[in-house]
Amino acid sequence: MADLLDRFAAHLRYESGRSEHTVRAYLADIRGLTAFAGARGVRLTDVDLDLLRAWLAEISRRGAARTTVARRVSSVKTFCEWATREGEMSVDPAVRLQAPKARRVLPAVLAPEEAADAIEATARRVDSAAPDGPSSDDPVSLRDRAVLELLYGCGIRVGELCGLDVGDVDDDRRAIRVIGKGDKQRVVPYGAPAASALDAWRRRGRPALATAASGEALFVGVRGGRLDQRMARTVVHRATEAAGRSVGPHALRHSAATHLLEGGADLRVVQELLGHSSLSTTQLYTHVSVERLRAVHKQAHPRS
Repeated sequence: MADLLDRFAAHLRYESGRSEHTVRAYLADIRGLTAFAGARGVRLTDVDLDLLRAWLAEISRRGAARTTVARRVSSVKTFCEWATREGEMSVDPAVRLQAPKARRVLPAVLAPEEAADAIEATARRVDSAAPDGPSSDDPVSLRDRAVLELLYGCGIRVGELCGLDVGDVDDDRRAIRVIGKGDKQRVVPYGAPAASALDAWRRRGRPALATAASGEALFVGVRGGRLDQRMARTVVHRATEAAGRSVGPHALRHSAATHLLEGGADLRVVQELLGHSSLSTTQLYTHVSVERLRAVHKQAHPRS
């Protein structure tokens, strides 16, 4: 089985172009199925539809969310299709396997004023770090403001932000080159506030923290290594909490998309900016806007 899973992992990485996060998740799911089948005396390559349904039912019984069960279905369908094509399975037992429909939950969205307050809270920390005010050279504060400006100003994912290199910033076009899911590249513009924060970070902040371990990483931690996602999330939580509402980086991404649409941006343009492969994913943000319209209508209209 170990050799089989190694080959499946290679297929996911090099033929399907899946991210390492997806590869790890899929392999963990298939190992779980292997253990479940083995406890019933069945080899992984001999599983049938009934056993697959029993496995999913057991996962659900243990309290797994619908999204988790749906991910397991995706994992096993991908594996069985590949294994059948490779001749490891005589028939594909997962063809008729169906995933539960996930409940679509509207994402948390900050009001434009709340997003501005969060960034300004970090700006005030930069300004107060030295008596000279805005010319402060506190590198961590300069970094944190640039992180917030890019996450909100570009709507990029936290993993995309942490993966940025110095060479990914195009000052002339005021844009960054982002490597998204599936190693797909896209170019995302940023505004004047982000340009100012980036310039301050690169001139006065990054040189103070960079070491030989930094490489080409745009954002680095206090020890010089590439900024990790956990620290970036802490930066966002700390800034938004100071502004009165603690949220994570994905809420800034949701907020950016919603504010773009509310400002009149075309849905397909927002899809391209966010790096969504499907327009239906982007359309979720139109529902957020409708909910905000309803709230305003209820508050302001005499016959609401």
